[in-house]
Amino acid sequence: MNRRLVFATIAVALLMTVAGCSAIFGGISDEQLDQEQDYSDLRDSDADVAIDVEDGSVIESGEFRAVYDLNGTDELSLYRSALFSDEPLEINSVRYWAPNGTELTGSELEIEQSRSETTVQVPDENGTLAFSGDAGRKTFQLPAYVEGSYEVTLPEGHRTTNFLFGDVSPNGYERETVDDREQLSWDELDSTISLRYYLTRDIPLFLGLVGAAVLLGGLGIGYYYRQVKQLQEQREEFGLDVGTDDE
Repeated sequence: MNRRLVFATIAVALLMTVAGCSAIFGGISDEQLDQEQDYSDLRDSDADVAIDVEDGSVIESGEFRAVYDLNGTDELSLYRSALFSDEPLEINSVRYWAPNGTELTGSELEIEQSRSETTVQVPDENGTLAFSGDAGRKTFQLPAYVEGSYEVTLPEGHRTTNFLFGDVSPNGYERETVDDREQLSWDELDSTISLRYYLTRDIPLFLGLVGAAVLLGGLGIGYYYRQVKQLQEQREEFGLDVGTDDE
């Protein structure tokens, strides 16, 4: 009887382990893959890959939309590099357009997710693939999953031009501003895009805070210096600062 109980316990534990792994690495739900999203503006871009980054809030990260002209690629392995290993890219609102214009949603494609990547297979290697995902707060990083020209549009009012608060990698890009949105473009890219950007109105606020800190620090130093001088004067009045040369 005890032996049967042990075997039953082991069987239940194995089932729970398998179920847990399935829940974690079982893929992305059809509802998530088929979420509504508008990609028409990005499809009009001349770049092979067009990415639009939207700003988040204090408690929520931003979001990006991306459209890829596959140009001979029928499978994409989507990932992001973590500290010690690669992690699968969480995507939603997936759409695919065949060369003849036929549109498929994400649930109609072959999409699998493993511990290190999300794999998307498409019916025709010359079609167009679009998906959305999470962007960071004032940062954006995404590998170049296909080679070609890239165009990245930042959130409205954000810039990368200040060397203290902004950064763009890799080099070799062109920058322009359209409707208060900075656009970065590369003629050819095969490495990870890494951006750090800031809201332009935050610069005067930061400079104001620095100025206030410097002013308060100066007032504090001045007050301390005055107190020291007063103490020295009081010591001299009471004859506490008497030289010892004559002795």
